[in-house]
Amino acid sequence: QVQLVESGGGLVQAGGSLKLSCAASGRTINNYALAWFRQAPGKEREFVAISTWKREAWYADSVRGRFNISRDESKNTVYLQMNSLKPDDTAVYYCGLALRAKYDSLSESAFGSWGQGTQVTVSS
Repeated sequence: QVQLVESGGGLVQAGGSLKLSCAASGRTINNYALAWFRQAPGKEREFVAISTWKREAWYADSVRGRFNISRDESKNTVYLQMNSLKPDDTAVYYCGLALRAKYDSLSESAFGSWGQGTQVTVSS
C-alpha cells in the first residue's frame, strides 16, 4: 500500500517562503512522476507542479519562476520550494504519485495515493 505524507505547510506573510515535503512509502518513486496540486476554498483542485519520471520539472503558469519542485530518491521524497508567496497561493496542498510508471500527465486523474494535504496560508 502506497502512502504519501505531506508536511511543511503553515502561515506566512506575502513575499515569504515555505518548503513542502512529501514522503512516500510502500513503493519507490523511481520511474514515477510526482505532482503537487492545491485546492483553495470553494475551488477545484488545480495542478501546481510535477517532477516527471525523467526528473524534469513542469509548472503551472501561476507559479512558474516562484516555485521549485525537486525529488530525493534516496529519501523517496519530493519537495516544493515556494518563494515570493502571494495570498492567492493560499490553499491545501496535496502531493500525488502517478498511477503508472514512466508516464507523465498533468491530469489529476493520472495520480493516486494522495496524501492528507498540508495547509498553506499566505497573509497580505
